[in-house]
Amino acid sequence: MTDIEHIDPERGDFPVAFTWGTSTSSYQIEGARHEDGRVDSIWDTFSARPGRIRDGSSGAVACDHYHRWPEDLDIARSLGTNAYRFSIAWPRIFGDGGTPNGRGLDFYDRLVDGMLERGLQPWPTLYHWDLPQALQDRGGWMARETVHLFADYADAVTRRLGDRVAQWITHNEPWCTAMHGHMDGMHAPGIRDVASALQASHHVLLSHGLAVPVIRANVPGARVGAALSLHPVRPASASREDAAAAHRHDGLRNRWFLDPLFGKGYPRDVLEALRDAAPRIEAGDFDAIAAQTDFTGLNYYFPETIAAAPGEGPLHARVVHREGVERTAFGWEVAPDGMAQLLRRIHAEYGPRAIYVTENGSCYDDAMENGQVHDAQRTSYLARHLAALRDTIAQGVPVAGYFAWSLLDNFEWAEGYTRRFGLTHVDFATQRRILKDSGKWYRAFLHGSAAVSNPPQP
Repeated sequence: MTDIEHIDPERGDFPVAFTWGTSTSSYQIEGARHEDGRVDSIWDTFSARPGRIRDGSSGAVACDHYHRWPEDLDIARSLGTNAYRFSIAWPRIFGDGGTPNGRGLDFYDRLVDGMLERGLQPWPTLYHWDLPQALQDRGGWMARETVHLFADYADAVTRRLGDRVAQWITHNEPWCTAMHGHMDGMHAPGIRDVASALQASHHVLLSHGLAVPVIRANVPGARVGAALSLHPVRPASASREDAAAAHRHDGLRNRWFLDPLFGKGYPRDVLEALRDAAPRIEAGDFDAIAAQTDFTGLNYYFPETIAAAPGEGPLHARVVHREGVERTAFGWEVAPDGMAQLLRRIHAEYGPRAIYVTENGSCYDDAMENGQVHDAQRTSYLARHLAALRDTIAQGVPVAGYFAWSLLDNFEWAEGYTRRFGLTHVDFATQRRILKDSGKWYRAFLHGSAAVSNPPQP
């Protein structure tokens, strides 16, 4: 591990207009499952199935952010951030189409006004995986109808909030929506079928493309993009077989989403490998998907090492576990250089107008000691990734902002409440919030006085 004392980042190392924030998502923090007209999402249904969530929990209450949002925004403001990324719950706005739910829109009205009052630029994400269950019952993302209903949803939300909100993210991590939701079944709706996953991915990308002009029509000066979960991919060995497997894996993990968004269509090698499962594509779809965006969002957590695995999975490739590397409690490899590699690649191969790191964070087994959380590993993780980001910007990569994941400990999807990523500790029994040492470091960094000493060794 690099000695953090020699690479400490300072806020002054970054552009003056740089966007600094934290990220959250609706189902993970809001709770209030059936309040003010909210209907069930696919995650409410999925969480109720035995064995789907590690601790048998759900997001029915989560961080109770629906009622405690002023306190949470106060925490974000106290850090010194100038932006706040959140997501809007589709099930609060629509069930199965029809008339938008005014009480749901009213909540986001209050939330946005609360951000602006605190000097936080709102960065809403329209879809962070909580599809209304009623739409899943009609085919979900495998149905083309959902594409158009998403555009209607985007229209309703941006008409209400567009007079105060200029930055819009259409989708968070389409890979997870499609692949975890429809190929390996780890996430809602829990389907395990390659063809379903590819069709869902196409419809998610198409819905993004159709939503972009809707947002622009409703929001003067709108800036629009999508947040992608991308991973550096490397072969497990120098063998030709592992190199080919890594290329195939990169095709579905990264290029399957980047290429069509930038007008290149789907990667030909992936289509050839998965020809029997290829999605149904209609005339004009690729033009719509490639709608001009203003930025690309990168959610970065870890790299992947790939070995050839004949007969295993649709790509005959396997993610392998490298020995002797630093890892988080989730088992994810800690590699700040991987983020830098991705940022350089996106800039060189796709040339977006701007890039934002829309998520970056780490999970550790936090321990409360005398009312405090001394999470030195998370603090070191954060500092080293910001140092890598500083160096990447100095190399000419147009990164315009960074959002730490996450402001709060929350419902961590299939892991329930067993994994904590927050800069703020949440006692889910009492809903008490306590800023961790990592959050204090981020605050000190943003106020120009951060320092890290004696970082933990891997």
